Amino acid sequence: MELPPLDLPEFAPGSVWLVGAGPGDPGLLSLLALHALRHADVVVYDALVDDRILALARPEAVLDFAGKRGGRPSPQQPAISGRLVQLARAGRRVLRLKGGDPFVFGRGGEEALALVAAGIPFRVVPGITAAIGGLAYAGIPATHRSINSAVTFVTGHASDGEPPDGLDWTALAKGAPVLVLYMALKHLDAIARRLIAAGRRPDEPVAVVSKATTPAQRVLVTTLARAAADVAAASIEPPAIVAVGEAVRLRASLDWLAAAPSEPSAAR
Repeated sequence: MELPPLDLPEFAPGSVWLVGAGPGDPGLLSLLALHALRHADVVVYDALVDDRILALARPEAVLDFAGKRGGRPSPQQPAISGRLVQLARAGRRVLRLKGGDPFVFGRGGEEALALVAAGIPFRVVPGITAAIGGLAYAGIPATHRSINSAVTFVTGHASDGEPPDGLDWTALAKGAPVLVLYMALKHLDAIARRLIAAGRRPDEPVAVVSKATTPAQRVLVTTLARAAADVAAASIEPPAIVAVGEAVRLRASLDWLAAAPSEPSAAR
């Protein structure tokens, strides 16, 4: 059935839309994100955007890769921001497409500030961030009334690629029953040791969700003390999120994806 006409905003030439593509599954795109894909002249996309989502761009659109991946040669952030400004000043409809949500560990705030400084009009279109979508596809609620009334999102590395030393690990360990770590695989052993030293139990349940919501999704359930070793033994690959807390135990009952016969068997 066709959708009724929607009063969606115009994607004007000379403007930039900062759009969240969600964690991977094209079905999780918002209508505004799809609208942007169908009207953009240039799609400047990052390394976490699924190819199935890029295939939704209009055929005439230029696909411009600007991905940043830890440990690999990547464009520098000032160059990416400058590219957005350059394209907009050339009169293009510029879609900056980012995995997850552009304002949740996505550097969207930095790019938006660069657009403000250059006088470029822009719109922000939120996306489903991995900590929400990825955990949901793993059968793990980010919050549950009998378990946690707070959840904390934490980056697993600072801008220099090292563990974020500016964090108060004791406050994090004590402040939220459930922690969700982004980009944490490289430093998972050090992070786990810091959390245990700050008071988290070594046997606390942990889930690692790799390539969330895609056909290649893998979920590893382990404990905080064993997480780093088990990730290495299972050859879990990034991108991945790490959930720490009792909510992980609910996966045993709520792994709906395993029970969905139409889903690819690899999405486990």
